[in-house]
Amino acid sequence: MRPFLLKGIRMQVSVNGQNEEIEAQSLDSYLNSRLLLGHRIAVELNGEIVPKSQFSSVMLVEGDVLEIVHAIGGG
Repeated sequence: MRPFLLKGIRMQVSVNGQNEEIEAQSLDSYLNSRLLLGHRIAVELNGEIVPKSQFSSVMLVEGDVLEIVHAIGGG
């Protein structure tokens, strides 16, 4: 179970290999702030794929490692 965090708390996370200092928030809020919601993306959190249906219920915590990839169609 991931803890509920108070807004305003700052923390370090890694996103695609880059360290970022962010405010405590849900994964959904983080992706929205980066204008990624609505795009075809896949998100891995600490080595596990997060289903899109769970984005709003997953809270990011200090030390989390995110990998975000864009799905690219082709033929």
